[in-house]
Amino acid sequence: MRTLLWISCAACGGAASTATGPAAPVGDTGPPVALSITSAAELVAPGVVSSEHAEIRLAASPDGMTLLWGSTDRKGGPGGWDIWMSRRSGESWSAPAAVGFDSAANDFDPAYSADGRWVYFFSNRPGGLGGDDIYRAAVTGDDFGPAQHLGPEVNTAGDEWAPAPSPDGKQLMFASNKPGAKHDLYVAQVRGDGFAPAEPLPGTVNTPGADEFDATFLADGTSIVFSRSIDVENDPIALYFAARGPSGYDAGTLLPPSVNVAGGYTLGPSIDGKDRSVLYFSSKRPEASAGKLDVYRVHYAVGAAK
Repeated sequence: MRTLLWISCAACGGAASTATGPAAPVGDTGPPVALSITSAAELVAPGVVSSEHAEIRLAASPDGMTLLWGSTDRKGGPGGWDIWMSRRSGESWSAPAAVGFDSAANDFDPAYSADGRWVYFFSNRPGGLGGDDIYRAAVTGDDFGPAQHLGPEVNTAGDEWAPAPSPDGKQLMFASNKPGAKHDLYVAQVRGDGFAPAEPLPGTVNTPGADEFDATFLADGTSIVFSRSIDVENDPIALYFAARGPSGYDAGTLLPPSVNVAGGYTLGPSIDGKDRSVLYFSSKRPEASAGKLDVYRVHYAVGAAK
């Protein structure tokens, strides 16, 4: 069961930085790839998304009209952890409401497919294979279809979190702590209307001494940003960048203080469905905060390291 990650953290961030430094892809003989953060972090939709509650992992629809996110403590939803929605109205956003596929169980970590046809999420509702399983719901105009379990190709007796469809729609990345293991990153290839059996993300990104989870593909379709903690239940969480080479992903490079808060909790990365140069994440930053954990955005670029 996913821990209450919104507990108070030491909010000691820094000024905007420019790059993570070079990350040499495993087995790659070309130039190393780096992630540059090109803007300061700013709160997303204060008073709507970022509020006095704990908000984690924003999903912005490809048409730019809908925001979805998870909250562990916002009142008025059907369950303990709920997925909330706000729709654009002119230059503002509507009051939050729980999504139609939300349940009396815990529902969390929403993510739109790149074509806007599906919303993926995890839930511990009855009928799954383990604690937290991954589901999806079809987008039907201004509403959503019923939740569909993704089956044993993706889900296990453990906990599966943070589904992240790839920009080309051919892969689904997620985290799993298959029984007896820490959380690692996995990927399942799309096969027709379903998925091939999931496999660990290749390379050295999954480490034996830490939990890797909450990942997102970046705009180039291969590079990722993900969360890492020595112990996700008890220790600080930070975001890392990893590039892919011929042999898989490198072990990752820590993002700068313009994103990570030293000794605190920075997690739930995602990219904007319409403007893929925007990276969202959840944290509690010293320069601006509204509640326990808020959603922030920065602009970024991926390119050859200088």
